[in-house]
Amino acid sequence: MADAPREAWITGVGLVSCLGEGADAHWQALDAGKAVYDETTFAPYVVHPLALPSFDAQIPKKGDQRQMEQWQRTGTYAAGLALDSAGLKGRAEILGRTDMIVAAGGGERDWAVDSAIVSGLAGANDPGAYLNERLTSDLRPTLFLAQLSNLLAGNISIVHGVTGSSRTFMGEEGSGIEAVRIAAARIAAGQSDVTLVGGSQNGERKDLLMLFEFGGHALKAPYRTVWDRAGQPGFATGSLGAFLVIEERTHAEARGATPLAKLTAVVSDRAARTEPGAVKASLDRLWGRLPAVAADRAAVLSGATGAAGATDEERELLAARGLPVRATGSVAGHSIEPQFVFNIALAVLALGHGRLFGPCDTTGFEQPVAGPLDRVVVTGVGHWRGEGLALVEAVR
Repeated sequence: MADAPREAWITGVGLVSCLGEGADAHWQALDAGKAVYDETTFAPYVVHPLALPSFDAQIPKKGDQRQMEQWQRTGTYAAGLALDSAGLKGRAEILGRTDMIVAAGGGERDWAVDSAIVSGLAGANDPGAYLNERLTSDLRPTLFLAQLSNLLAGNISIVHGVTGSSRTFMGEEGSGIEAVRIAAARIAAGQSDVTLVGGSQNGERKDLLMLFEFGGHALKAPYRTVWDRAGQPGFATGSLGAFLVIEERTHAEARGATPLAKLTAVVSDRAARTEPGAVKASLDRLWGRLPAVAADRAAVLSGATGAAGATDEERELLAARGLPVRATGSVAGHSIEPQFVFNIALAVLALGHGRLFGPCDTTGFEQPVAGPLDRVVVTGVGHWRGEGLALVEAVR
C-alpha cells in the first residue's frame, strides 16, 4: 500500500502591520473594514505605517536590535510571534531542525548619505576620486552588510535559535509565492517536517518610494481602495512582518500541536505580460491546477496591488469565478515580498473564525458575506511579474 500523502498544516502565525500586532488585532481591524494609512508623512505618496511593537518582547537584547534595520527588526519580531503561536518558542530540539525560508528585498539604503554623495558629485572637480573617497568614508562596512537580504534569516537564527536549513528568496512578489510553494513541496516530498516561512518590509522609505515612482507604481493621495484606482493606478507600500509555521501533519500530531489550517496547494507562474490578457490567462491556468473549489463555503483573499493592467485582469478573473473577494491591500497596503505570506496568514484567521471578514471597497465589488467558510483561495499577482495561488482549508 502506498504511503499516505504528507499534509502541510499551518500551526503558527506571526503578524505585525499597520493593523497592530498578533491575530486578534488583525482580525478586529479587518472585520471593521477600516484602512489605516498616512497621506502626509511622505506626501504626495500614501503609505500604510507600521504600528510599532515593543521589540523587546521578541528581541530581548538591545545589541541585537541596534544592529538590525527596521525591516529586520519587524521580520524577526513577526517570526517570534509565529514560533510562539506554534508552541515552538524555546524548544531547542525542534528549532534545531526547523527549516527557514525567507522572502526578502535588498535591504534599506541610507538615503541621506546617498543624497549627499549625489549632490556633491555634480560639483566635484574629479568625480571619480570624489566618489571613491565618499564611498569608503561614508558607507561603513556595517551599513553595507545590513543591506544583504539574507541577514533577516541570520538574525532570526541568532535570536530565536532556528538552525535547520535556511533559504532566502529575492524577486519581489514572486519571492514570497515561491517561499511558500517550496516550503509546502519540501514537506510533501519528505524533505522537511517543519518550516518557518515569511518575510518583512519597511514601506516607509523615501528610496523605496522613489523607485516605485520611477516605474509609475507609487500611489499618490488621495487614498482609494484597491478596486477603485482605475483613474490613479498604483499601490500604497505597507510596512509589515508576516511568518507562518508550516508543519507536516504527523509531526504536528506527535507533539500535540493544534492545526490552524491546512495548506492544500500552492501553484505559481510568471507570464510574460507582453500582450493584454496575459495575467488573466496565467491565473486561469493556475486555478485549473488547484483542487476543485466549490462556490459555497469558499472565498478569495486577493493580493491585488492596484497597479495598472494586472489588477484589472485579476478582477476580471475573480468576477468570473463568482466567489466573494477581499483585497487586503486596501486595508494594510502592499508589502511586495511578504504579501503572499501575509494574505495566507489572514486566510488562516478567517478560517479560524469560520467566516469572511467585512469588505473594504468603495466600488461594490466586495460584498458582505454571512455564510460559513471552509476554503480560501489566496492570490498573488506581482505589480510587474509573477503570479501565484494558494488553497488554504479548515481542519475539522
